[in-house]
Amino acid sequence: MSLISVENLSLDIGDTPILKDIDLSVSKGEVLGLVGESGSGKSMTALAMMQLLPRAATTNGQIQFDGRNLLTSSEEAMCQIRGNEIGMVFQEPMTALNPVKTIGEQVAEGVRWHKSVSRAEAEEVARTMLDRVGLPESRFPLTRFPHELSGGQRQRVVIAIACALKPKLLIADEPTTALDVVLQAQILDLLKDLINDYEMGLLLISHDLAVVAEMADRIAIMRSGEIVEAGETGATLSEQKHPYTRQLAEASSHRPTRSEPQKEERQETILSVRDVKKHYRLPRENIFKPPSFFKAVDGVSFDIAAGQSISLVGRSGCGKSTLARLILALDKPTEGEVEFMSGVTSQMDETTLRPYRRNMQIVFQDPYGSFDPRHKVERLVTEPLHLLDEKPSGKARTDLAVEALESVGLSSSDLAKYPHEFSGGQRQRISIARAIINKPKLIVCDEPVSALDVSVRAHILDLFADLSERLGVAYLFITHDLNVARAITDEVMVMHEGLIVERGSTEDVLSSPQSEAAKNLVSAMPVLEEAIARRNSKLTA
Repeated sequence: MSLISVENLSLDIGDTPILKDIDLSVSKGEVLGLVGESGSGKSMTALAMMQLLPRAATTNGQIQFDGRNLLTSSEEAMCQIRGNEIGMVFQEPMTALNPVKTIGEQVAEGVRWHKSVSRAEAEEVARTMLDRVGLPESRFPLTRFPHELSGGQRQRVVIAIACALKPKLLIADEPTTALDVVLQAQILDLLKDLINDYEMGLLLISHDLAVVAEMADRIAIMRSGEIVEAGETGATLSEQKHPYTRQLAEASSHRPTRSEPQKEERQETILSVRDVKKHYRLPRENIFKPPSFFKAVDGVSFDIAAGQSISLVGRSGCGKSTLARLILALDKPTEGEVEFMSGVTSQMDETTLRPYRRNMQIVFQDPYGSFDPRHKVERLVTEPLHLLDEKPSGKARTDLAVEALESVGLSSSDLAKYPHEFSGGQRQRISIARAIINKPKLIVCDEPVSALDVSVRAHILDLFADLSERLGVAYLFITHDLNVARAITDEVMVMHEGLIVERGSTEDVLSSPQSEAAKNLVSAMPVLEEAIARRNSKLTA
């Protein structure tokens, strides 16, 4: 018997159809993978189940959960169901967390709301749950706030909140998007344990076919608000009867065509990092002990040449994003120097940095957090133009914005929209358009495609490769996705606890890792073909 059953669900917002006759179900102890491109309706299906739809939405059909039709349930009834019987992991952790409450308060809040327990008992549940998702109290006290955590650590907090009450059904909307591959494997193992221990149903929404192939018993492929193919995961991904399923599978293993750079191009070093350290002073335990420091970056050195692409991989919290801030002169190192285009940018003030900044840009991990929600897309995308000596205005400025948007798969009609009107993947495309509008010499990409579906990811990787060849743009790709590193970069640097522990050609490091940190990353990386083979072998056994 199905735990939740969606029958002929249609959803319109105003006069715009969003979902069309959706049929799907999840049973106790079962995992259903819902896969499709950004904007296909996956998240709207989840929001319909939770009855968190916008006011202008109208629905038809039924959503039966544990004998109740959620579409006709009152808000009071839904408040009892949400969190307690149906948990949800949202796509963007920073927007799902309250910035003025500690992580302990936020995990304990739902426990106290739904259960008659004391504050101390709720905090103990929070402590246990945070430990299970890899945030032990010894390193991550309950008193920490969301802004004190990395993107991957914030996502772990969201997962802890959703699972704290052991709901009957968990809806996970891209639950491992911001996580490194080692932690991703741990979180997926945690979800498997919860399913086995409590016969919890799981609706897993993801653009990562390898993760879905590893986790899901059944899969549903969604496109333009419709289910185009569904069935047992191994058979569906092996047979690929629908053309769209084949398109997704091909995009998952896509590698851009890149020509070998000329030796003379590589002789020009545009970025040199020399023994850079960044130490943060920690609060004193008492006045009699000397101060202690958290060594986020602890002696890193490397060079990047014009047109070169290097990936920086490592577990969440190892110092990758801190190093990116030092390179971009958004923070000053405790020791060491950063030299960019023959200038020691780590020692410059904002006025001196201005001519250098036009040649460096960043694509942030969380696109929504990097945008001013009050501004429209045209203003957001054209922000870097203020760094130019001759600033374009009027039609010339708009034409540059249109060119940048179209290069990442968006259109001129999007210029007049606000960030909240886009899906997570579309917002990341806007972030990339903003980074390339000035045609900089160096782009630091902090998880640039982690929020994108596989088809758009393939397009963006092709775009990065094309820009590198045409304009000589150099890239530092900070990523937890080793498949992205293999597809787009020449070399890989593995970072662990503030240090670069291994560097070499991409193929050498990912095929024959030498350091323990690199071995752990490679062994935890999901591979679509291997996941399908394992699932099919289980069926034939």
